[in-house]
Amino acid sequence: MTNRDLSRSDEPTLADLGEFGVIDRVVGAAETSEPVVIGPGDDAAVLSVPTGAIACSTDALVEGVHFRRDWSTGTEIGRKAVAVNVADVEAMGATPIGITLALSAPADLPLAWLDEFAGGVRAECATAGVQLVGGDTTAGPVISIAVTALGDLAGRQPVTRGGARPGQVVAMIGRLGWAAAGLRTLSRGFRSPRAVVDLQRCPQVPYGSGRVAADAGASSMIDISDGLLADLGHVAMASGVSFDIDTSTLEIAEPLQAVAAATGGDPLAFVLTGGEDHALVATFDTAPAGWTVIGRVIEAAGEGPAVTVDGAPYEGTAGFDHFGAAR
Repeated sequence: MTNRDLSRSDEPTLADLGEFGVIDRVVGAAETSEPVVIGPGDDAAVLSVPTGAIACSTDALVEGVHFRRDWSTGTEIGRKAVAVNVADVEAMGATPIGITLALSAPADLPLAWLDEFAGGVRAECATAGVQLVGGDTTAGPVISIAVTALGDLAGRQPVTRGGARPGQVVAMIGRLGWAAAGLRTLSRGFRSPRAVVDLQRCPQVPYGSGRVAADAGASSMIDISDGLLADLGHVAMASGVSFDIDTSTLEIAEPLQAVAAATGGDPLAFVLTGGEDHALVATFDTAPAGWTVIGRVIEAAGEGPAVTVDGAPYEGTAGFDHFGAAR
């Protein structure tokens, strides 16, 4: 369904439904089970966590910045809102258990879009193994979505950005560069290769891999939202180490090569600096099965913690920064 179809004057809108009708439309079908003690409907949700330790993270998605309705359906936007938030909990080594969701939207937004969005939220919650347990709604000039994700550490220590040690390997699981290639494709007015476009609209988070990494002794971990080099830069600073990435280990898939050839880009740049894939990258003594070793942890020297590529500084921007130049 196109935006033109969704904007027809005869379509019911959020204003026809009212605030509590909108809330019921989104969470009314949500089922609750363990570990949710109190779900939607009260002042706050209550979740039972035997260990008493949970990981909590919040991300916001704003129309025109993180998504466009002429590029993505309501279903895809709903899925993306859940996926990008749960990825942060995975990166702490926690088991995701629940989310809250705040939605700000224009009063004349068609109900058809809301229904698509709610369906996408529920579908990705099922895929991620989390439950929607509450949230908020308000009117606003554009669609804004804020999701808070909660994860149970189940007695494990959280895997932070500050534990990488020289001599360890850097390993990843998931995809790198696909979302960036999809963004380049959509920005040029194209809709194919479909594989990269689909992954820009909604990432495929390697759910469950955060706990696998924690159990395998990961000393640090991060999800790739702003770009591999940029995000590893955060880990380097937190750990006081440097990283060197071996490009021979990085997969440059055919769709990335096709987009680069068609748009004059560099497929390797998609992988090194493209964000929004939400792959997980961690440091280990020995990487677990299913993870690909892509580099090594080395001593910080000279100007301090840094991320190099094939032993040399990367010539170009390292990733995305919402409030300034790309890092």
